[in-house]
Amino acid sequence: MKKWLNMSASDIGRGIAKLDIDPVELTENYLNAIDNHESGYQVYARVTAERAIEEAKAAQQRARSGNRLSLLDGVPISWKDLFDTAAVGTESGSALLSGRVPNDDAIVLKNATQLGLICLGKTHMTELAFSGLGLNPVTATPPNKNDDALVPGGSSSGAALSVSFNLAAAAIGSDTGGSVRIPAAWNDLVGLKTTSGRLSLEGVVPLCLQFDTIGPLCRTVEDAGNLFAILEGRMPRSAHTETLKGLRFAALQTVVLDGIQDSPLEAYENALELIQLAGANIEPLDIIEIAEATALSSVLYSTEAYGLWRNLIEASPEKMFSKILERFRAGKLVSGPDYVDAWSQLNAIRLIWNNACAAYDAVLLPTSPILPPNKQRLCHDNTYYINQNLLALRNTRVANLMNTCALTLPTDVPSCGIMLIGKPNMEELLLRHGRAVESILTKMPQ
Repeated sequence: MKKWLNMSASDIGRGIAKLDIDPVELTENYLNAIDNHESGYQVYARVTAERAIEEAKAAQQRARSGNRLSLLDGVPISWKDLFDTAAVGTESGSALLSGRVPNDDAIVLKNATQLGLICLGKTHMTELAFSGLGLNPVTATPPNKNDDALVPGGSSSGAALSVSFNLAAAAIGSDTGGSVRIPAAWNDLVGLKTTSGRLSLEGVVPLCLQFDTIGPLCRTVEDAGNLFAILEGRMPRSAHTETLKGLRFAALQTVVLDGIQDSPLEAYENALELIQLAGANIEPLDIIEIAEATALSSVLYSTEAYGLWRNLIEASPEKMFSKILERFRAGKLVSGPDYVDAWSQLNAIRLIWNNACAAYDAVLLPTSPILPPNKQRLCHDNTYYINQNLLALRNTRVANLMNTCALTLPTDVPSCGIMLIGKPNMEELLLRHGRAVESILTKMPQ
């Protein structure tokens, strides 16, 4: 039934438990929706229909016998095309990896399958995950949910649109500098960035191993929490109800408000006002060292990315989108001593951040200071492309640089999110606070 397709993953799971939703019929509905959607081919790189039906049949039997594996047993989701999927192409949005077919599933996909989730297929993404815009002329660029002329955000572009277009109940993406949270924010979804090392990267095509993380894009914070548990290989727990009363938040001032556009600023300020009215305390916070950390990004990211990919890139550079190729090649200009020194500086700044934020329940900031840029202009205006990509990732990258977890939530303004940054490896607590904020934001007039 079509009404199932816009339900949250957790609500679908509860419907399956009550036998109100049949996993096979549900999966067939999603597969038909993908086939019939005008942008389905721009969202999915490959659909794993046979696998999905077989997994749905097994989930159907478990539901009927009362032996379900988890709350999300029988729920169909999508996977970004950098998660290894046995006997299915996994190309990370790049012609450099054309024809790459792994023999086994990534660990997180194995965990999800073992707890009953259904794999619908692999979603399009930015080439090798190295951009926050979601533009990929090499394979496909999904449309933005709110305006076809705009980019969807990346690099987990297809992941976001698979959920926004009701072509999956949820999606799994990766986040190295904002690649879950930017497409989530620009397409009005919830997106969770996990702490580096919390979820296994085995079987995941890398970009920067020091910063690569995995996270869900979904409709609710409850979904994000349930999916996070499953990706880690454990049973989801009942969501803890929490109010905002008495919570202490910091509103980050340094860098993240510079040059912010009117719509993201309005959405952010409206959200802060509602959070305060609900009883939370919000205090401005300046950490001047964040500007220094941001300046280190070009050294840290491009150097590792080029180090990992240079042999393959330089063997066939003509196969790459020129703007992505340029970003990779910037890494060869950095010396070894400069790279080591940058890491030394960043580790010192991380200690400053942890001390400054220790007393707060979370740090608040706009997810992106800009709205989604125009797709055609990005293709033809190199200066515009560079500027917009840096701005898109500027705020989200704070959490990656500080090696902590972060959550973006939609606001009342389309394509504008508010982000909560938590403490390292404290995802469960961050998600509790996120549910409390979500309960306030969902009351905003739409």
